[in-house]
Amino acid sequence: MARRNRPRLVEPEEFTATIEEVAFMGEGLAQKDGEPVFIAQTIAGEEVVAETRRRGRRYLEAEVKQVLRPSEHRVTPPCPYFGECSGCQWQHIDYDHQLEIKRKLVTDQLRRVGEFENPPVAPTVGCQDPWGYRNHARFTIGPGGQVGFVNKNSRRFVRIDRCMIMDEGINEILGKIQDKCGETTQLSVRYGVGTGQWLIQPTMQSLEIVIDTGQTHYEEELLGRRFRVASPSFFQVNSKQAERLVELTLARLNLSGRERLVDAYAGVGTFAVLLASHAKEVIAIEESAAAVKDAEVNIAGLANIRLVLGRAEEVLAQLTETVDAVVLDPPRAGCHEDLLRALLAKGVPRVVYVSCDPATLARDLAFLCGEGYELLEVQPVDMFPHTYHVEAIATLQKTR
Repeated sequence: MARRNRPRLVEPEEFTATIEEVAFMGEGLAQKDGEPVFIAQTIAGEEVVAETRRRGRRYLEAEVKQVLRPSEHRVTPPCPYFGECSGCQWQHIDYDHQLEIKRKLVTDQLRRVGEFENPPVAPTVGCQDPWGYRNHARFTIGPGGQVGFVNKNSRRFVRIDRCMIMDEGINEILGKIQDKCGETTQLSVRYGVGTGQWLIQPTMQSLEIVIDTGQTHYEEELLGRRFRVASPSFFQVNSKQAERLVELTLARLNLSGRERLVDAYAGVGTFAVLLASHAKEVIAIEESAAAVKDAEVNIAGLANIRLVLGRAEEVLAQLTETVDAVVLDPPRAGCHEDLLRALLAKGVPRVVYVSCDPATLARDLAFLCGEGYELLEVQPVDMFPHTYHVEAIATLQKTR
């Protein structure tokens, strides 16, 4: 159940509940007087004492006060900010079980949204190290130039001196700017795990800040290839898992080297560049002018990549060449329906769909599978340990 309305505060009321499952947004789902209630920091099967906090349309939100019967998967969160910060939702769950839950969340969305009776969902591919993985931080600046985050429910500012899911390069930068950022309200820090380069925006004027800021771009390295990434351009926040994501995608494309591959929603060219040696030609489509400028740099030396600035649904529909395979990596909102119709019209034999939102993935897969595609597999990939977010790679084959 996805919640779209903003909940309002209610009079606190304690109650006892049994957690039925972990819901789509990461909280435990229980019932109170026949009404669904979402309780953060709980696990399916636990019996808890909770206190109502907010009411939305047809649901309640509550805060856990005491765990009466803990799950065998409950662990002590190692981060001192857990709960107060709200950036991580699942540090109280052992990592192997997090992977199981993510597989279930993907499966549930395919059933509920996509109406797939028995979706072919593989076990989640986890991180070798689920800590220190983020290469991008969006900080809020609090009183006295403090750097931290804002709790999504209470809206309280939380000072952060070290974030356990950030790469150490970002934590080192945080130590140099903490208490010195009063000239702005927001700060973005991006770090090249493979290059040691960073990008900090906005440009800071304070003489107290001894680190360079205001960079227009930085570079990251994936699978031995460097990528320039400008401030407005998207790039995966987990560099090591991004490499795994590309490898898994390549395996599912089943390329022989003779194919014409389309990389729709190409961004800075990550898939296009890393898949180019396995295809005869790659057509990379991207509508962001900033990302295309990055991609122009990133494809240097690769003569078989054609870069096109434009909307994926429009460019794909206008292509006159035969397309053998397509990689889709859309934003959270999923694919434009016109793009899905273009795939059908061109009869693309193989489609690999990389998604960061199981609900929109399920919607788009249902459309394609209702019009002649077969869903071969959905592979969840954990790009965001200790949170409810999950990436998934869906493989489709044209059958008629």
